[in-house]
Amino acid sequence: MYIETPLVESRALSERLGKSVWMKIEAMQPTGSFKARGIGHACAVYKERGARRFVSSSGGNAGLAVAYAGRKLGVPVLVVVPETTSERAKHLIGMENAEVVVHGKSWDEANRFALASCTSADAFLHPFDDPLLWEGHATMIDEVARARLEPDAVVLSVGGGGLLCGVAEGLRRNGWERVPIVAVETEGADSYARSLAAGERIELSAITSIATSLGARSVCAEALALAKLRPVASIVVSDRQAVAGCFELLTEHRIVVEPACGASVAALDALAQEAELRDARNILLIVCGGVGTSVDQLNRWRTATDPNTETA
Repeated sequence: MYIETPLVESRALSERLGKSVWMKIEAMQPTGSFKARGIGHACAVYKERGARRFVSSSGGNAGLAVAYAGRKLGVPVLVVVPETTSERAKHLIGMENAEVVVHGKSWDEANRFALASCTSADAFLHPFDDPLLWEGHATMIDEVARARLEPDAVVLSVGGGGLLCGVAEGLRRNGWERVPIVAVETEGADSYARSLAAGERIELSAITSIATSLGARSVCAEALALAKLRPVASIVVSDRQAVAGCFELLTEHRIVVEPACGASVAALDALAQEAELRDARNILLIVCGGVGTSVDQLNRWRTATDPNTETA
């Protein structure tokens, strides 16, 4: 369902920070994002339990991962997407032989329709709140451990919290419970930062960031609980910084990612401001990927967030 992805030191980022920055390049997964790990694992388990169809309500990376897993496992897939889903996303999901149904003006409406469409023979794949997903995502840390790299900190993006929970599980089962996780969000999609500050789950009234892959109005309960059990630092960056992070990966490493991923690159500059991270020497950066963008789209976002810059 997924491949072992490259673990590469970024000389450009390392030189700038004065630390060794190691990239786990999940953008190289067959579906273009880390979602292939957890969703692939969950789909395989659900098939073993007798599921005859997979149902998803995501028009983004999660929906594509379900469609891919279904094709590989020989299980039919229904993906319900809202009207706002791009034609590119619908095309990619359809290429995996999944049935794509457009319903509602928001993900919430599409999700309700998807749940109502499920029968007792179906398995519903949640995009981030499922322990099976976390088990699958944890394998990226297993691969880092096999490469004999013990990080002093892990930097990753947070949407609903699935990647955070998976990385935390991977660190735990490799004996690295005290390695800090730096959770990065963009302004307008920062439900985790606000929840940490309030000490309880906060639901955003709306997502106003262009980093729509981080667009969960509320993180899963497990993500908030983890912050009480292990070191977690929260960093929030602007859309402009997130897009600049995308261009840095494009320029230095020829990788195209969504702003949801570029946000983690942008957050590296803020590490020195976190007291517990100042002495960190080996930084593991999860390049989570994302297929919801292109160079043309990045140029449009850059113009929108910083009109004084030139296009790539």
